[in-house]
Amino acid sequence: MDQATRNYLTVTGGYWAFTVTDGAIRMLVVLYFHLLGYSPFEVAMLFLFYEFFGVVTNLVGGWLGARIGLNLTMHIGMGLQVAALAMLAVPDAWLSVPYVMFAQALSGIAKDLNKMSAKASVKTLVKGGAESRLFKWVAILTGSKNALKGAGFFVGAALLQFIGFRGALLSLSGMLLTVLLITAWLLPSGVGRMKSKPRFTQVFSRVAAINWLSAARFFLFGSRDVWFVVGLPVFLYDVLEWDFMRVGGFLALWVIGYGFVQAAAPGLLRRSHHGGGPGGDTARLWAFVLFAFPAGMALGLHLGWPAQWVVVVGLVLFGVVFAINSAVHSYLILAYSSHDKVAMNVGFYYMANAGGRLTGTVLSGWAYQVWGLEGCLWWSAGFVLMAALLSLSLPQPSTSH
Repeated sequence: MDQATRNYLTVTGGYWAFTVTDGAIRMLVVLYFHLLGYSPFEVAMLFLFYEFFGVVTNLVGGWLGARIGLNLTMHIGMGLQVAALAMLAVPDAWLSVPYVMFAQALSGIAKDLNKMSAKASVKTLVKGGAESRLFKWVAILTGSKNALKGAGFFVGAALLQFIGFRGALLSLSGMLLTVLLITAWLLPSGVGRMKSKPRFTQVFSRVAAINWLSAARFFLFGSRDVWFVVGLPVFLYDVLEWDFMRVGGFLALWVIGYGFVQAAAPGLLRRSHHGGGPGGDTARLWAFVLFAFPAGMALGLHLGWPAQWVVVVGLVLFGVVFAINSAVHSYLILAYSSHDKVAMNVGFYYMANAGGRLTGTVLSGWAYQVWGLEGCLWWSAGFVLMAALLSLSLPQPSTSH
């Protein structure tokens, strides 16, 4: 096994461990604070700083990674997540809204430092011209991450049911601290660091393709979170009367399946891009296909079809097509980036991703409280349509980076 492959596996392993805690903390906060009597909109507000600081972190994090190295930014992210988990493991009387929002802000910074670092590292480990290998590696990393985030949803729900909120948080923080120490020992220093120290203003991309892709990414991820973050779990618990384990298990299976589709995307799309990587035409096609699913689900609920079947079947189909969209985007940002600017370009792109998540999260609580799940789905359909329209300007990637 060569050094690049070993480093890739180490980065992936660290990303996996972090992702389990990220999924678990999301499920723990949604279910536990709903149980404490918080309204859907109040639960959404707990994630406001998580998503807002994700926007800031991706903007600053790419620049920071280019200056100090991606392995160091990844480990800073892990350390902040350990602190965030420990902060929430306090008595209920301490868990005021501002306190929880601050802990979630740390978690948001941690998540996006870790994600940006792991994904940008892949570009540095793949030599120029190997587009097929780059698509495969980033798809596996992204897909496996989402599968593990789904496992984290289940882990969070199961730990909440069996050892309680604080026991779950302390167990997760101990596990992640162990992984941090192992990956810090295994990874070389300076991965992804630019030879010259980039100025902060260089963070903002001057490549039109990256700007169009980032705008499309904003609406793509807003379309998922506008119904998935708060509206869906609360709907399953309150309207369909599922218990914690069933809600957590179902959402876990969905995200795991979504992750497997992402990892398999290079094989699924191989015929359409003839062995290389996908281009702007692929992103456009799959965005327009995705539009049909939230719109169809919203229409089904409006017509009074059985809600459980509409949600379960619709969510599965939405997940498959959304995963393909996400995998294509994750490849294109690396394909559009040059090796020496990949950390900053990926940071800028994930800033847009986090902005979409922030918007979707806030809308999820508000739209569900005002219109129910049907309203959330119409918002989702509108966001997907915007992503599809913005994708009309995406070019084929150059192979010269």
